[in-house]
Amino acid sequence: MEWRDEGVLLSMRLHGEGSAIIEVFTGAHGRHLGVVRGGASRKMAAILQPGTQLQLDWRARLEGHMGAFRVEPLKSRAVLLEDPAALAALGAVCALVHATLPERDPHPVLYARSLALLDQMAAGKDWVGLYLRWELTLLEEIGFGLDLQRCALTGARDDLAFVSPRSGRAVSRAAAGDWAPRLLPLPQVLLGQGPATEAEIGQSLDLTGHFLARALVDRLGGQAGLPEARARLVARLARSV
Repeated sequence: MEWRDEGVLLSMRLHGEGSAIIEVFTGAHGRHLGVVRGGASRKMAAILQPGTQLQLDWRARLEGHMGAFRVEPLKSRAVLLEDPAALAALGAVCALVHATLPERDPHPVLYARSLALLDQMAAGKDWVGLYLRWELTLLEEIGFGLDLQRCALTGARDDLAFVSPRSGRAVSRAAAGDWAPRLLPLPQVLLGQGPATEAEIGQSLDLTGHFLARALVDRLGGQAGLPEARARLVARLARSV
């Protein structure tokens, strides 16, 4: 069994005396694990860093085996190490992909948007709005997508201000009425209306975090919690703004 693909390195851990087990996120083969022979060497240490774009050749005797990778670096994103906020975002992306996606389940749309986000961060451009939309895409990919296009009660597309914490559907200000305190605020940046304000960044992360936590509970049977890496990103962005 073998395949060839590109992927982003999510994590690396030492294995045995000289090897490493890496986890990558690829477009055609999803989240995938494999052994890299010699991966513990000093030469490979600079390559096997989270966020690095790799050319991957995977081989295994049987499809169900972990298999082994032969890797070649395509793009380094080491510049993210110099930006604490971007580094926190990279950690959150890697942790959320690991926690939410089943192994070897392809998600080409999420993969493409992950590359766009990482490249935006590496270029030093404003990436916060792109990250917020990345979390929306992640929710869609794992079956918890939010319906933010029209009011769940009236069908109206105007003045959408809230989201139901149960259904994930938008609710207009007029339709919310006395129920508004029980609903989640809908930041306008998630509707594509302008850059994110300080308040909207926090509201957006609270909104997506609510449904990501629900998704993890659903997947792991109540043993879940949002990854610590995401909590660090939330704290970092709160300090930044």
